[in-house]
Amino acid sequence: MSLTIALVAGETSGDNLGAPLIREIKRKHPEARFVGVGGPAMIAEGLDSWFDMDRLSVNGFIDPIKRLPDLLNILLTVRSRLLASPPSCFVGIDFNFFNLLLEGLLKRRGIRTAHYVSPTVWAWRSGRIKAIARNVDLMLTLYPFETSIYEENGIGVKFVGHPKAHEIDLQDGLRNKPEARRLLGYQTDDKVVAILPGSRGSEVRYSGPDFFAAANMVRIAMPECKFVVAAANARRKDQIDQLLQEMGPEGIKVVIGLSREVMTAADVVLVNSGTATLEAMLLKKPMVMSYRLGPATYALVSRLVKTKYFALPNILAEHELIPELIQDAATSQALSEAVLAMFKPQVRDKLVTEFDAIHRQLRLDSGDQAAQAVLALCIESRDGDADVSP
Repeated sequence: MSLTIALVAGETSGDNLGAPLIREIKRKHPEARFVGVGGPAMIAEGLDSWFDMDRLSVNGFIDPIKRLPDLLNILLTVRSRLLASPPSCFVGIDFNFFNLLLEGLLKRRGIRTAHYVSPTVWAWRSGRIKAIARNVDLMLTLYPFETSIYEENGIGVKFVGHPKAHEIDLQDGLRNKPEARRLLGYQTDDKVVAILPGSRGSEVRYSGPDFFAAANMVRIAMPECKFVVAAANARRKDQIDQLLQEMGPEGIKVVIGLSREVMTAADVVLVNSGTATLEAMLLKKPMVMSYRLGPATYALVSRLVKTKYFALPNILAEHELIPELIQDAATSQALSEAVLAMFKPQVRDKLVTEFDAIHRQLRLDSGDQAAQAVLALCIESRDGDADVSP
């Protein structure tokens, strides 16, 4: 069949998901055409990108408002071009606020739509799932637990696996540990704790003092322990350096980027909530997760969130696999005790076994799985069938 597939990615993470999707569809259907908006990875695979992806990238709450005229112009232009020459289907890759709106505009005009990366509707007390049902024919999820809410609401869904679980080999955390330690200046038998206080200034501001005070306490109990902090960028490094200078801890190494190398080199990871917990799990690193917000923000968020756990390893395991220390529970004393417990061989071995099982569950070829599901949606669009079984 003749295939034209439209895709829109608005960020680098989406571009990195879209490229293997295009590649796998081409492998199955070499004649397929790809149009829409994407970055260099998708363009290299053959996407005809109608706009520079950077024009879609926005940050925070104010930036989208300031950029609204340009974003609206891109949205309406893409919609018009796709309605004038309808594709076999449309795939919105993450970038939820833009793509879900575009998907609704297209679906109402008879174009089949897929959304790649589930919004966290499972975590929030929200009626958002109803809007997704109106706009999306097929949801492609990275995690298996995400499928049930879509199935319950009559939305087509396919778990495709997480690309990081495929990118990181099952043995990478152990195999690459000596080289990561050499890179960071540590010896094979050193005890090393990696500290990842978050990529945002607010995360470092709220969690950093607890993390670094906990490091001091760990050092008192285990004087030979080394500490290395992965700063997300130069601005975060300056902020972390200032905190360390004010608080007095000495001998804590701070590096820019290198978060994977820092975690690979470590015996234990102290990490802010977020996707870093997933990467630490895939590297089979015992970890302690913590998160702290401003009091007013936490009061609001805690009323809206309905998920039992915050850390991805716990959500995936469906029980408290790693310690979660949130808000007032995230004291330096509690953090230090939790970190020290992670050095116990019986704790480490149990965690590594469960981490490995989850890694294997997530370790699908997401590009191939997503391609199969998208192609099935295209066939449904062509044939007008009501059922799709990717």
